[in-house]
Amino acid sequence: MEISIASGKGGTGKTTIATNLAVAIAKMGKKVSYLDCDVEEPNGSIFLKPKITEKFDVTVLIPRVIHDKCNLCGECSAACEYNAIAVLGKTVEVFDSLCHSCGGCLDVCPEDAIEEIPRTIGTISHGDGMGVKFYEGRLNVGEAISPPITKELRKLVNKSNVTIIDAPPGTSCPVIEAINGTNFVILVTEPTPFGLNDLKLAVGMMREIDLPFGVVINRSDIGDNRTDEYCHDEKIDILMKIPFDRKIAEAYSQGDMMLDVDSKYEKSLYELYQNIANRALS
Repeated sequence: MEISIASGKGGTGKTTIATNLAVAIAKMGKKVSYLDCDVEEPNGSIFLKPKITEKFDVTVLIPRVIHDKCNLCGECSAACEYNAIAVLGKTVEVFDSLCHSCGGCLDVCPEDAIEEIPRTIGTISHGDGMGVKFYEGRLNVGEAISPPITKELRKLVNKSNVTIIDAPPGTSCPVIEAINGTNFVILVTEPTPFGLNDLKLAVGMMREIDLPFGVVINRSDIGDNRTDEYCHDEKIDILMKIPFDRKIAEAYSQGDMMLDVDSKYEKSLYELYQNIANRALS
């Protein structure tokens, strides 16, 4: 079973919920994998503290022009929707960071003057931490396109009982790549005007891609009750509420687990998992 943890904005406690949920399930005897798909700024390792046993590069294919064959016809440039290849004077330039590896330029070249070569865009690390199989994707600094790393991460899921996917914040393509096809999505929010606005965007995304979802309200006793009212009006299940706790905030700042601060959350998070499993598999 795959459960994605997402949020309409950063800073809601998404990774806190994801890592603690993974550990809580593992403590009940389940085999759990945690995928950190927030590849632009992964930080699940801060809490799970894994021992990394494997690390490898993620590459994408980009075009390389064979200039001896090229007749500067411009067909490749005309076919590229991302402006990643262009005829400039008497040469053809490839802009690596813009390329989406679609292979279109290769297909249209009448002279077979284009070949594809691999280019490294990031890394994937694998290890174990707190009884959880840990996988982390990390996009290289300066790279603009992260979905290829998420695709590789999703391929690595082993036959665990449960896979927890820590998605990037927001509602863009990298989020959809991370959560698409999972059994259930938890949207983590907070009861503030910004939190509610971005929750609405996330709900719109969920309904567009037609995945089952529910809401966890973090720091539920701050702000106002408009988030509750919105969920009630939209018939969205509030799966769990977590009140603000200074001890948990301090633990978070030190990279410690919520479960270690207050053991009641171990039971609450496992009950959250059981609730989701019953909904998703019924």
